[in-house]
Amino acid sequence: MEKQFVDLLTEELKLQEAVTEEHIHYMNITFGEAKRVASQYLREAEKCIAAIETCEGARERAEALLIKERKVTTIWEQRARQMGWEGE
Repeated sequence: MEKQFVDLLTEELKLQEAVTEEHIHYMNITFGEAKRVASQYLREAEKCIAAIETCEGARERAEALLIKERKVTTIWEQRARQMGWEGE
């Protein structure tokens, strides 16, 4: 009777070990996939950051050019008024 009990416990331990090994195997696969996806998202985020920086630089340059253009327009408008132009 005691031998049967020991055999049953041994068999149960082997089954638990097999289930644990299978679980670890799938966990490793899932972990690897998660690392791959996270790396992909990180690359995409880096691309977005670079694009945002490019756009921000272009916006700043455009804003600076607009300020210069407004100054030039103001100067020309002042000269035109001095010469008799009556605008809006």
